[in-house]
Amino acid sequence: MGIDGKDEESVTQLPVKSRLRYNSPLVQVTLIGVVCFCCPGMFNALSGMGGGGQVDHTVANNANTALYTTFAIFGILGGGIYNVLGPHLTLAAGCSTYVLYAGSFLYYNHHKHQAFAVVAGALLGMGAGLLWAAEGAIMTSYPPPNRKGTYIALFWSIFNLGGVIGGLIPFILNYHRTKAVSVNDATYIGFMCFMTAGTLLSIAILPPIKVIREDGTRCANIKYSSAFTEAREIIKLFLNWKMLLIVPAAWASNFFYTYQFNNVNALLFNLRTRGLNNVFYWGAQMLGSVAIGYIMDFSFKSRRMRGFVGIAVVALLGTGIWGGGLAKQLTYSLSDLPQPLDFKDSGKAFAGPFVLYFSYGLLDAMFQSMVYWVIGALADDSETLSRYSGFYKGIQSAGAAVAWQVDTRKVRLLSQLIVNWSLMTASYPLLMLLVILAVKDENKTKEETPKDVSLPPTDETSIAK
Repeated sequence: MGIDGKDEESVTQLPVKSRLRYNSPLVQVTLIGVVCFCCPGMFNALSGMGGGGQVDHTVANNANTALYTTFAIFGILGGGIYNVLGPHLTLAAGCSTYVLYAGSFLYYNHHKHQAFAVVAGALLGMGAGLLWAAEGAIMTSYPPPNRKGTYIALFWSIFNLGGVIGGLIPFILNYHRTKAVSVNDATYIGFMCFMTAGTLLSIAILPPIKVIREDGTRCANIKYSSAFTEAREIIKLFLNWKMLLIVPAAWASNFFYTYQFNNVNALLFNLRTRGLNNVFYWGAQMLGSVAIGYIMDFSFKSRRMRGFVGIAVVALLGTGIWGGGLAKQLTYSLSDLPQPLDFKDSGKAFAGPFVLYFSYGLLDAMFQSMVYWVIGALADDSETLSRYSGFYKGIQSAGAAVAWQVDTRKVRLLSQLIVNWSLMTASYPLLMLLVILAVKDENKTKEETPKDVSLPPTDETSIAK
């Protein structure tokens, strides 16, 4: 990710007064939000229907197992790849794989051969690892240190708007197919159009050397990186005590999707209602990210206190929501499935399960935004945070790969819920400990304008200011 003198000089002469500058953190975080709106946002809508919109969940479960297995590897490697290639190649390569994945289910609609979907899933795992490592670096390193929660909320809201719009696609296109079990071709084609647009838009993202904050500081002044340097730094992550404390939260943060999508939304509701539910599930994520972003940035003067309060709020909310999920889960099982609910025809019976699914979306956004805030508080330079974010996504995806196979093997639904609840609960005290040991208050450190450095950084584990 090298620069020459001419590029550096042109950067320093750019104006820094307007927040709506093309090279401002606000515009760049907004752009990466729109890219994720089009690609993973639409993927989330597709997955949220349960079974990728198919009546038989086996093909989607196998495709997602392949996806998250390669995602686990390339998520960890993604930070290093981003530091070598920069955002343009990394994001374009990652986004293009989403189009192929949606296309594989269009193919399956006609030929019922799952091999294409599984291969496309594996390729998407590689691409998603690259995209999310780049996204994590941009979202956590571009904003000012004292406003990371706000920018994370901005990104999360735009990104999950993709799930909202994506949920409307199958809802509208399958509205009159109340007895249908698999979505129609137009649904998959609609997803592919959005994903293609996101791939093209990814070239608009600027590298960190060209992004200037309102105070005139650049997000990074990195001269170069190399494959050897990145390989060495990635290996160090597995011995980094900060990353080890994040492992349970990372593993839990996508593990619950399989249960929520396949065993709540897909089992309790009919096809068109699943699409409507996803509109509100991802809409709830927008609300949750804004709420936790406010707590993390504005609730107290002390950054550490904001971290403690944010984790405590998510822990209390999570306990209540999973408790509600337990109450509902006790009413059905794989051997005793309920009659699918319809938002128009089921009356009051629809309300409770709908609110539960909405609450799961709210908790997801608050939990993941909170974890990203903690990661962003551990450093302030894009090269370090790209590795941290990649490590987080890699562990997260390893957990998801296991979860999809758990569902394929028809593990008891009650057991799946208990494991999900337990994993999230175990992560809260470890995140608290991480805030105590590694997060400093802004007023105890001195803000400095970053100086030009060469990789590897001389102090990779330094605390953000």
